Amino acid sequence: MQTKTNSIAWNPMEPMNFTAANENCNCYSFDARKLEEAKCVHKDHVSAVLDIDYSPTGREFVTGSYDRTFSCDASYVISGSDDTNLRLWKAKASEQLGVILPRERKKHEYMEAVKNRYKHLPEVKRILRHRHLPKPIYKAGLLRRTMADAEKRKEDRRRAHSAPGSLMPRKSVRKNRIIQEIE
Repeated sequence: MQTKTNSIAWNPMEPMNFTAANENCNCYSFDARKLEEAKCVHKDHVSAVLDIDYSPTGREFVTGSYDRTFSCDASYVISGSDDTNLRLWKAKASEQLGVILPRERKKHEYMEAVKNRYKHLPEVKRILRHRHLPKPIYKAGLLRRTMADAEKRKEDRRRAHSAPGSLMPRKSVRKNRIIQEIE
């Protein structure tokens, strides 16, 4: 790849699939049988992704980044930092710890059923997708998207004002970071 890959994690349920944490703020999921392009590009970190690991079910993975953020996974995530501390985080910050009374459990089940029933509505989709980000991470993400949009506009303008056939063909996002396969 064009930038350094910091970590690789194999999916425990689909042993032919793996995900690579990369220096360019993205993670790339590959199928080992078809390495010429990534199956999926996972974005939204604003700094280098340092580590990655799958949950035992193989449906989710957690990433650790230099921007000090992580993705949601199961119920807890353990993170380590360069100040030699380990931290235990709840993946769902609003989830209550400890004993839940039957009345509270019924309320949570009812609320989950309502969310599941109306998840196709745009307003409910927006609420379900919403994740709170710290202000510096949010601003860095906006800056990163602005820079990416500017680069895309520049490339589009270069293509529009150049002679036909003089530019290289477009590469998809899934292929543009892969240089060569080494066996």
